Amino acid sequence: MSSAEPTGPSARHGHRGGRTAPRAVAGRAPWVRTRLAPLVLLALAAVLVGGYLARDDTAVRHAHHAPAEAAGPRAAQPVPSGSVNPTDLAWLQLMIPMDERVLPLLDLGASRGHAPAVRRLARRLRTTYVVELAHLRAALHTTGLPADNPHAGHDMPGMVTAVELTRLRTAEGPAFDTLFTGHLRAHLSQSQSVTRSEQVSGADPGVKALAAAVERARANQLSALRSVERSPS
Repeated sequence: MSSAEPTGPSARHGHRGGRTAPRAVAGRAPWVRTRLAPLVLLALAAVLVGGYLARDDTAVRHAHHAPAEAAGPRAAQPVPSGSVNPTDLAWLQLMIPMDERVLPLLDLGASRGHAPAVRRLARRLRTTYVVELAHLRAALHTTGLPADNPHAGHDMPGMVTAVELTRLRTAEGPAFDTLFTGHLRAHLSQSQSVTRSEQVSGADPGVKALAAAVERARANQLSALRSVERSPS
């Protein structure tokens, strides 16, 4: 007679033939592939949405004359320790596309900005964002989660849209600078808010340390932007 599939508590808890099903290797999170469906990630991201490191204060007060590395991260890259929770993962998967979507905006600011300070700020921020993106992608890779973007095609708060970029490409002079600084401020403010939520609800020390670095960077970048707006020359 053929044997039936095991039933009862042992089957429900992963026991088969007296052996316990292997657990995920520490430091990686393969369970995420089945337990965090895209809709769950979107819901987590929506909660976060609801809610680099400046080297000195002088660089912030005089941002339009600061060296390129003034707003960039200087500390070693924090990486996940294996205790990632859904908030950590949702934050990483949201921040990466947010940063990717702001790069074309910074490219336009660097090449088409009317005020010299606008062009300088855009160039500096683009350099630091490339570094930040590398840190975020490395942290996501360490969790074991695939690099797929669950927010592809979504225009979420803080993400520069294709329509906004099209308008910028046709704008000129002071009108361009006004549009550029407005979109940049929206991105910086929203990513700062999302990052604060990660520090409250995240679990992994490495991801939270990276979030703390990003939050400090955003505060300084917003100060630099305000300085440029006050004195664009």
